[in-house]
Amino acid sequence: MSSKPLGKLERGANSWLQKHGFAVKDETLWAEALTHGSTGEDRDYQRLEFLGDRVLGLTIAHWLFEQNRGQEGALAQRLNALVSKTACATAAREISASKHIRLGKQARDDGAAESENVLGDIMESLLGASFIESGFDATEALIRNLWAPQVDGTAGKNKHPKSALQEWAAGNQRRPPRYSLIDRSGPDHKASFTVRVEVHNVGEAEATASSKQDAETNAAKNFMERFG
Repeated sequence: MSSKPLGKLERGANSWLQKHGFAVKDETLWAEALTHGSTGEDRDYQRLEFLGDRVLGLTIAHWLFEQNRGQEGALAQRLNALVSKTACATAAREISASKHIRLGKQARDDGAAESENVLGDIMESLLGASFIESGFDATEALIRNLWAPQVDGTAGKNKHPKSALQEWAAGNQRRPPRYSLIDRSGPDHKASFTVRVEVHNVGEAEATASSKQDAETNAAKNFMERFG
């Protein structure tokens, strides 16, 4: 299917963007930031989303570093939660972004305007457009305003140790953690399980508990305390 030229920013979108702190100069750029691929237009939000994702990640990492003296593992856990698609979609919903997304008819009929993936992508693309038009400092200030409720909340603070370790490994370009049962002792009614968790080229940790599941959880916690 051949593409068509990018359309203009729709009525009301300019004032909506300005209301929420986006400085609009080149309306074509902002139309691109709000355009989903389903429109068939020759430009959509994907490139700006790529850029905005990096701006968001640096801003949140800097913010957490300023706020928190925790270990890298705890910081990485919060960072992953706060830059996730869910967090971006939450910010997009707070500013009612769904009303202004430029979608093809079928995608709109299918509910794409309320999709977490689409909303998250749109939020990142808007941040990318802001970076191009206004620079990093202005976009950082904008993110700090939009993300304040989530940063002040519990996002990423209470994650299960195994999930936290999995995300830590991914965030540090490591292989997934590998759990091994290295000992089981005692009668069935009073069994004891010892589990080792290892991340390749990083290290390992062990824990013993009355169930294999609890031993894995405690081993992940011990690993994060030692290496995270």
